Amino acid sequence: MTETPLPLFIGIDVSKEGLEVAAGVAGETWTVENDPTGLASLKDKLQALKPELIVLESTGGFEALALAELYAAGLKVARVNPGRVREFAKSIGQLAKTDHLDAHLLARFAEAVHPEASILPDENAQYLAALINRRRQLLEMQVAEQNRLQTAPKTMRERIHKHLDWLKTEIRELDKELDDFIQSSPLWKEKGDLLRSVPGVGPITTFTLLAELPELGTLDRKAIAALVGVAPFNQDSGHHTGKRHIHGGRPAVRSILYMATLCATRFNPVISSFYQHLLKAGKLPKVALVACMRKLLTILNAILRTRSLWRAPSTSMPAP
Repeated sequence: MTETPLPLFIGIDVSKEGLEVAAGVAGETWTVENDPTGLASLKDKLQALKPELIVLESTGGFEALALAELYAAGLKVARVNPGRVREFAKSIGQLAKTDHLDAHLLARFAEAVHPEASILPDENAQYLAALINRRRQLLEMQVAEQNRLQTAPKTMRERIHKHLDWLKTEIRELDKELDDFIQSSPLWKEKGDLLRSVPGVGPITTFTLLAELPELGTLDRKAIAALVGVAPFNQDSGHHTGKRHIHGGRPAVRSILYMATLCATRFNPVISSFYQHLLKAGKLPKVALVACMRKLLTILNAILRTRSLWRAPSTSMPAP
């Protein structure tokens, strides 16, 4: 009787220069350059091995090329949060850290946890995400320069003002490029119009959701809330009921959703009514706001799923 081969899990430790690859928890390891040539050889070898899953960590973008190449080759690959892997390492008593050990650790993590394979956005979504990320960087520079202006000597203030003017111009041009990009695609324009029909959702929120949350409209409300990081986690034990906390998710999406929700608590009748209902029920403002973030996300998810514009209800009733 022929035994069925055990599934193979691959761990890849990523650095700027190279990739340390471990084929299984105790299997062989090898190193390839983190460039197109090295990735081509890695792709061929992994396709021959037919792994169940490949896991690599988010490393500030150094993993992006490997992730894209392996994904395009039809291999199942998951990009995971490094903090999650380090917690796993502590749980099994592995405190030492080298590239070789980390590659094997990632293979062991893949075998034990089975993280979901990543789904990469298409080229248009990646380009839109790059524009959004650049806009975010410019805004951070703008805030930093404005803070410096308060304590800068007079000799430096003119230079800072010039830089601030340049930043404002760049941000305006990026906003126009983002809008033109959305308008150029009928599908993206339709999605953008649907999202912006909801009071409280502006252009930047729309751009961010389209670029960094392609799953919006394809998942159920619980799954999309968990994906973004606005689903509360229980902290209960025995007779003790602890406070619920949100954790993980996609910080960029959660941040922009927070700002949209602040606006929605004033101008969206459903969110405003729900927010006031929670406050009257004794919820802390921050707790109420997070619940409103989750509700707004649920509304946006339903709107894209059903392809229907927002319609304000005749009477705004708080959610149960």
